[in-house]
Amino acid sequence: MTGTDFKQRLVAILAADAAGYSRLMAGDDRSTVAALDAARNVFRAQIEAHQGRVIDMAGDSVLALFETAIGAVAAALKIQQEVNALAAAVPQDRRMLFRIGVHLGDVIEKIDGTIYGDGVNIAARLQGLAEPGSSMISDAVHGAVRGKLGARFVDQGEQQVKNIAHAVRVFAVHAENDTPGPGSRAAGMDGSSRGKAHAAITPMNLPLPGKPSIAVLPFTNMSGDAEQEYFSDGITEDIITDLSRIAGLMVVARNSSFAYKHKSPDVRTVGRELGVMSVLEGSIRRAGNRLRITAQLIDATTGGHLWAERYDRDITDIFALQDEVTQRIVDALKVTLRPAERALLASSRTSNVEAHDCFLRGRELMVNTVNKNRAFFDLVVATYRRAIELDPGYAEPFGGLAMAYCLDFQNHWSDTPDALDVAAHFAAQAIEKGPGEPYAHYASAVVTMWRRDLVLALAQADKALVLNPNYALAYGTRGLIETYLGHPLAAIPMIERAILLDPVFTQQYMHFLGSAYLVAGQFDAAAASFRERIRLAPKTDLSRAFLASALGHLDEVDEARRVWSELKDISPKYSLAGHLARLPFQNDTDLARIKEGLAKAGLPD
Repeated sequence: MTGTDFKQRLVAILAADAAGYSRLMAGDDRSTVAALDAARNVFRAQIEAHQGRVIDMAGDSVLALFETAIGAVAAALKIQQEVNALAAAVPQDRRMLFRIGVHLGDVIEKIDGTIYGDGVNIAARLQGLAEPGSSMISDAVHGAVRGKLGARFVDQGEQQVKNIAHAVRVFAVHAENDTPGPGSRAAGMDGSSRGKAHAAITPMNLPLPGKPSIAVLPFTNMSGDAEQEYFSDGITEDIITDLSRIAGLMVVARNSSFAYKHKSPDVRTVGRELGVMSVLEGSIRRAGNRLRITAQLIDATTGGHLWAERYDRDITDIFALQDEVTQRIVDALKVTLRPAERALLASSRTSNVEAHDCFLRGRELMVNTVNKNRAFFDLVVATYRRAIELDPGYAEPFGGLAMAYCLDFQNHWSDTPDALDVAAHFAAQAIEKGPGEPYAHYASAVVTMWRRDLVLALAQADKALVLNPNYALAYGTRGLIETYLGHPLAAIPMIERAILLDPVFTQQYMHFLGSAYLVAGQFDAAAASFRERIRLAPKTDLSRAFLASALGHLDEVDEARRVWSELKDISPKYSLAGHLARLPFQNDTDLARIKEGLAKAGLPD
């Protein structure tokens, strides 16, 4: 093996195995394999959500690599929370619990991705020291994450571990305020435990992902005409969308990038707040049929320029220009494009500049209109229809119409009695016109979810994510669909991924997260998520109703009644029963759990 066949580097290593696996297999091999598959799904989802990579899943063991200790420990905490919740639903002698060890150390990584070295061995030994259902970390990891995670650490002192010459200082790690897992000696008779809520990600000092990452700040409109704001914003969003299609790149969502609009932040601050290594910023001047665009790609860790360019072009060159900017960014960040990604980058884009301009106007209305009403709806529909008249093969305006009529279904703005069917019609046309367009599949996922075809909705959300691996809205919607299907533990990592990609715009995701925890019976976590949603969206009614239910389950009757009183002040005619009837929950037991919480607090349903 030559020096080019491997590299040595510092990483965080997570090692895990199932406690008592042989005994479980001997007792009931079929249910044990099913439990192992369910646990593996949790491991994969949480490792990916925390920017890790699975190295091996041989037998009942798991080995994963992370670029940061924070990512590894956060993943370990979430994995234990979810796997322990799965275990709590079966008899005590059939529970599959995992021990996890995390170490920060040097490894040798071969070109095929396998890893070797003391770092791996120590992580495996730490795993062996853990109680079933809990995690152990080394002193090196403790020093890297202390004060940066919602966790508590219990010093276990120095331990002499097999085949390691020096003693290792070890810490047990638990989610803050978590009770022990269902396999620990301190667990309740029924093995239940209340998980800690996901702390809402706020824009401060997020850990960097383990791959190139970028935030595209809104390009400044230099046209001297406020009416052209939609154009500069639209071009910015198009660049974000193009970059988001690239699996080897982590791209922050539009909502979080646009939180910096009309501000002049230090890009190093943006990098810390959004957890990215690079930032693209620039300006657009549109005068008649001419464009002047400046763009500069900046290293967010140093503030140094990686690439800068100025373009003076005719407006008919706008699509080629967007492709050129995307390619220059990819080259500067040394990201390798797969052939399929190259083909998808402009697969469904129109060549009609005027049609594209109408679509940008419609999209801007959908995003930025605060008081949505009948006049808003009529204007959006007219704008998208004009884009289609100009280019009947342009997929995205059809997706825009699908979303507009879906909103009309929810808000009853127009006199369209079958608004949801109309939305489904436009969603199908969007996919027909642009099968490679992620927005079309996302729109279809939303519409089919409200039509209660949850299996098709899930498939469409998955297709959107295949085409755009950075699609925060699709991750959030996929998580919500899983919750409605009755799979809340599968929903949680999806929603957390949306929050990671869109850390500023978390208010709707916090409701989705709270709903998943509520359906899962993790009422402390649900209450914390709903409280955060209420803080971010003070006029919300459904989050208050669901919070009251969670509080009822927690026997916090007075607080539940106070929240319900707030809700009635905001919406005196509110009926949760009526609201629940509109939500596409598949399982009556999930609805019953929500109603039961209110009944425990003596509140109407």
